Amino acid sequence: MIASRIPFLSLATQMIRTHTLGFPRMGAQRELKFALERHWRGEIDAAALEDVGRELRVRHWALQRDAGLDFVTVGDFAFYDHVANHIQMFGCEPLRFGFAGDEPELARYFAMARGVAAEHVHDDACGCAQGSGDGRPALEMTKWFDTNYHYLVPEFDAETDFRLASRRLLAEVAEALLLGHPVKAVLLGPLTFLWLGKEKAADFDRLSLLERLLPVYSELLDRLAAAGVQ
Repeated sequence: MIASRIPFLSLATQMIRTHTLGFPRMGAQRELKFALERHWRGEIDAAALEDVGRELRVRHWALQRDAGLDFVTVGDFAFYDHVANHIQMFGCEPLRFGFAGDEPELARYFAMARGVAAEHVHDDACGCAQGSGDGRPALEMTKWFDTNYHYLVPEFDAETDFRLASRRLLAEVAEALLLGHPVKAVLLGPLTFLWLGKEKAADFDRLSLLERLLPVYSELLDRLAAAGVQ
């Protein structure tokens, strides 16, 4: 009996592929944290922050390769939160933020994460030449399932629409492929993405948006396959 199982075990061993669900993105010396804080203080611009993220991804992919993994994981990097990445990727930034659409993607990302402060009340003696405006609070944060990790909660209503807006994931896939890495992309599933959100209107079921969302997921998967992701 033992001898008869050897071919099966040999075949099973050949089929095993190793990879991770995700890799810590902050950096061994917390480089991302410090770069974010410098960017928010206005000490470095968005391009410099993007450079830090790119350097960390290159380093972390190399660590996965050198550890003997068959695939490097792409899509696990975020400047703030991976659920917020999906909000931008699927083009469903809440309308209450009042984005015109021509703002830099990273600026909109941080506005959702940190909120927009209210401007002060203006009068004739103010001299700042700015209009008055109300603040816009950040997206709610809550625990990721039963862990102590927190994520930004998507907001959905009957008017929510989806489209493949942000190309950040596809750009990161291209980065990894250019470096010669076999790529495994990670995504929240469509039901998970909707379930983790919240309804912003009465008598509305966010899961009713699934039929609108699925074609966008399909488009993204087609683009990943065309890029060479297995």
